Amino acid sequence: MAERSFTTIENQWITLRDGTRLAARIWMPDGAESDPVPAVFEFLPYRKRDGTSPRDESTYPVFAAAGIAGVRVDIRGSGESSGIIDGEYTELELANACELIAWIAAQPWSNGSVGMMGISWGGFNCLQVAALKPPALKAVISIASTVDRYNDDIHYKNGCHLSAQLSWAATMLGYQSRSPDPAIVGDDWRDMWLERLEQEPFFMEEWLKHQRRDDFWRHGSICEDFAGFDIPAIVIAGWADGYRNTPLLAVEGLGDKAKALIGPWVHKYPHFAWPKPRADFHGEAIAWWNHWLRGERNGAEAMPSVRAYILDAAKPAKRRDFDPGFWIAKHEWRQPEMQCFYVEQFGTLMEGMPIPHAPEHPVYLRSPLDTGTASGEWFTLKPDAEMAIDQRVDDAGSLTFQTAPLVEDHDYLGRPVVTLTLRCDAETVNLCARLVDIHPDGTATRVSFGVLNLAHRDGNATPEPLIKGQQVRVTMTLDACGYRFRKGHRIRLSLSTAYWPMVLPPPEDPGLTIDIASIGLGLPQLGAHELIEVKQPDNPDPLPKYIEHAPGLTKRQVVRDLSAGVTRYEIHEDTGLSEHPGTGLSTRQSREESWSIAPDDPLSMTGISTWTCDMQRPGWFVRTVATSSISCTAKDWVVSASVVAYEGETEIFRKIFEERRIARDLM
Repeated sequence: MAERSFTTIENQWITLRDGTRLAARIWMPDGAESDPVPAVFEFLPYRKRDGTSPRDESTYPVFAAAGIAGVRVDIRGSGESSGIIDGEYTELELANACELIAWIAAQPWSNGSVGMMGISWGGFNCLQVAALKPPALKAVISIASTVDRYNDDIHYKNGCHLSAQLSWAATMLGYQSRSPDPAIVGDDWRDMWLERLEQEPFFMEEWLKHQRRDDFWRHGSICEDFAGFDIPAIVIAGWADGYRNTPLLAVEGLGDKAKALIGPWVHKYPHFAWPKPRADFHGEAIAWWNHWLRGERNGAEAMPSVRAYILDAAKPAKRRDFDPGFWIAKHEWRQPEMQCFYVEQFGTLMEGMPIPHAPEHPVYLRSPLDTGTASGEWFTLKPDAEMAIDQRVDDAGSLTFQTAPLVEDHDYLGRPVVTLTLRCDAETVNLCARLVDIHPDGTATRVSFGVLNLAHRDGNATPEPLIKGQQVRVTMTLDACGYRFRKGHRIRLSLSTAYWPMVLPPPEDPGLTIDIASIGLGLPQLGAHELIEVKQPDNPDPLPKYIEHAPGLTKRQVVRDLSAGVTRYEIHEDTGLSEHPGTGLSTRQSREESWSIAPDDPLSMTGISTWTCDMQRPGWFVRTVATSSISCTAKDWVVSASVVAYEGETEIFRKIFEERRIARDLM
């Protein structure tokens, strides 16, 4: 099909029924009013004008050239949209999305069929909106998202408190404090900015008030009613990202309505993600939209249920540009058969089931509280030390069990399961389990991991404290993986009671006693599959080039102060200063984040994250500095935040979110 010419509408105002004016950027195929076209809608708080413009400009022009309009809208209180954001995936946000879909479908250039897509926030809300069944929404593509907001997002994981919760709260405070662009909104920009600064919320206060899986988290979790979800969805994720469970969970819950694609990637669109190999997202998406939004018979609905990249003995590195492996397809996804392992009396991991009624072999485990500095970020954006690094440093603080060198390759796809019996002298303790590939040279690659607050061992809605000293049987389901352990490698199971800074510690650090004779490890076998090729993008460098005025910089380090007995994990991220050549707007964001802990004192934990966001044109400069912090007592989480805004060199606004103490709930 010949490429269609198109026009980019830099800003289109859409006024909602409540009077809120939202800002949209639209890529419109020429001649659409006489030959109506389908549309793809994306709804985000990340600013179409500058925040997501590189990735938008890598995709929506390609859609428009294929005769599909792109409609990228800023959520209220973001970018140039009026109003104030009221949280993540709120009822108001989803209602606004449904209203926008109806608006798009009613336009004279629309054929009445709308698709919705996005990554992360946009991946979340497109699934949540689809569950509401707005009539014009016919299909979605969800990337790096979740079907379970409690257990597979940046807040909590099986009752454990993720440090990413503070990082994300600080990020959103920084992002939402940025000014609208005067070139779009005119002289009202300053009043809009001040209103936004005055009224924007500090999200973490609300998140910390819901430490269990209650109605707050059930809202927007489509796993609550898979049966009621009837819109076809492609669900995409990367093994290097925190959202790796979602594609398989979606297929298991939605059946033929969902198609899974899992690559080696961090938290990026597949056509420019790292590590390579990439995937031709544009071609896949256009075929999907043409089938569901145009009725084109192109076989998109018949693609395999699951396509996954099986990592082949990947190694950690300073930067992972390419991960070895191979693509497989399963036309029908079924729960995999598990290959079982147990721990024999000398600590070797052996194939087979744990021996029934074996004599108890108790081993006490109390990891240093700074065990976990090799974990990387839960939420990864770059293929560097944000990804898990060599695990030997964390294994030093862990209880480890490994096989003899393998006599043949072992291929797995799915979620590993660990079972064990333990006891503890506190009401709760955290347990982390890691599946590790030990290479012949000793390099240790993290393949999968899981964490569990043991008070949540039987569920996240109504946790139960441990009875001190009483033995309990525990089952842990680890994150999904697709991996080949090569002949000559060893499979290692590593257990620790700390995974800092990714997971924040509970108020006590008693350690626990594990009966190693009870340990069982189930690994999901790859089973029957088809080797396939997944097309690479035609354009190997699809992101547009902006004018660089100052380079970016990334630095990440662990500092162990041996004299003070404190470990610090420090992050410096600077995007550099870049100018959009079409708008003349230059932007820069920098993040300074530091976590500290004494390895023997869980109440010493602190975290602080600061975002500095700059916007400028000749003669105009604005800056916001947003800071968020967390510490703890035995009974409370202690959080605070602040936002300071500058116009030029003059401070024009300062807001302090006073210190809040929020009771810890078995956490």
